Order: sequence, then C-alpha cells, then structure tokens
Amino acid sequence: QVQLVESGGGLVQAGGSLRLSCATSGRTFSSYAMGWFRQAPGKEREFVVAISWSGGRTYYADSVKGRFTISRNNAKSTVYLQMNSLKPEDTAVYSCAARSGRDLRLRILPREYDYWGQGTQVTVSS
Repeated sequence: QVQLVESGGGLVQAGGSLRLSCATSGRTFSSYAMGWFRQAPGKEREFVVAISWSGGRTYYADSVKGRFTISRNNAKSTVYLQMNSLKPEDTAVYSCAARSGRDLRLRILPREYDYWGQGTQVTVSS
C-alpha cells in the first residue's frame, strides 16, 4: 500500500506561481510512475502531467505545456509540480497518483493509476 499526501496548494493571482509537492510512503517509490491530475467543479478529472519512475521521461497536457514542470526526488520519495504563469482556468483540486511497475509508456487515464492522494486546492484569481 502506498500513501500519497499533497501539499502546496493555495490562492494565487493570475500570472503567479505555486509549487505542489506529493510525499509518498513506502520504500518502493522509485518503481512507480507518477502523475498529476486536476478536477475543477462540475468537470471530470483531467490529466496534467506524468513522469516515469526514473524521472527521465515526462508527458504534459497541452494546456500546461511550457508553464508547468514536474520533477521527482526518489531519495525523498516526493514528486513536485512547479506551476508558473497560472491562469484562472487552472483553478482545480490537484491530485497526485502513482502507478506501480516500470512501464515504458506514460499513462494519462485516471483508471491506469493505482494510488491517489486526497488532493490540494489551487485557486487562481483574475
């Protein structure tokens, strides 16, 4: 069992930045691919970005490409999401997710992930 705990959300003005963290339990963090998803009120959960178990590969949704950066520190069992140039449409609950196994292909569907955090609220004011 893997537990994920997100932090770093908050209220920020448009154009500002936030850095989200997702701390995980367990000693097998380095064998999990990680992803960030978000869900705005009344909308379905949306893929944001994924990173491979080694950190060597990433895949971004077009809506955040060039503004968001994912990274991971396997020694700290933590994945990060640096969000710059935030827009009001980025407002959502952001959740991290873990997928076991060292896949060659990064996954973008929520059902392809095994473990989820509780989420952290990001609100971007205009």
